[in-house]
Formats: sequence, C-alpha cells, structure tokens
Amino acid sequence: MMRKIFLLITFIILFSCGEEVIEKPVNLISKEKMIDILHDLAIINAAKTTGPRVMEDKNFAPMQFIYDKYEIDSIQFVSSDLYYASRPLEYEDIYKKIEERIIKQKEGFEKQKEKKKDSLDQEKEEE
Repeated sequence: MMRKIFLLITFIILFSCGEEVIEKPVNLISKEKMIDILHDLAIINAAKTTGPRVMEDKNFAPMQFIYDKYEIDSIQFVSSDLYYASRPLEYEDIYKKIEERIIKQKEGFEKQKEKKKDSLDQEKEEE
C-alpha cells in the first residue's frame, strides 16, 4: 500500500511539470487487457500467500503463465505497466476496476457458499 502511495505521489509531482514523462509504447497493451492481466496477477499472488507449496510442487511460473495466456512478453508488459503508471488517474481507474471485479467475485463465492450451506442444512433436516 505504501509503495502505491509513493508511486502515486511521485507521478503526480512528475506530471505537475506538464510534460509527457513516458511515451506511449508501440506495442501498448490495451487498458481492458491490462485490467485482465493485473486481475489475474492479484489472484495468483493471493493464491501464493495461502498455498505457496502447491505452486512450488507444480512448478507453476506465474509470470510465464500470464505471458502465455495473454500472448505478451515481459518487455511489453513492463513497458505498458510503466506507461499506465505514469498516468496516475488512468492507473487508479485500472485498479478501481480490478477491485470492483474482485469484490463481485467474492460476493459470488459467498452466495455459492451460503447456497451450499443451506442445502446441507436442508439435507440434515430431512434425515
């Protein structure tokens, strides 16, 4: 969180000069695709913290997975991420959309969990 705040403040200061700091890359990843990529990375990072051994046991390489899934390479990803990060309002919008998506997914999982719990409770009552 502190890193994001630091980056945001840094880029605000840089943009106050009114000059374009980072030129648009030739192979810029679209904003919607970037949202998908960063969303997947957030999910992968959450999974790594809850079950790191599973990924290690399966030799799962998160970034290679992302590059293959979205048909991009590391340079394209880094240059696109840097470009969007150099535009604080746009970058903030990207992360807000990711957050909204994660919240909707969480709510969906909670509803499924509740339905499953209700059906299990109903089965116990019928016994």
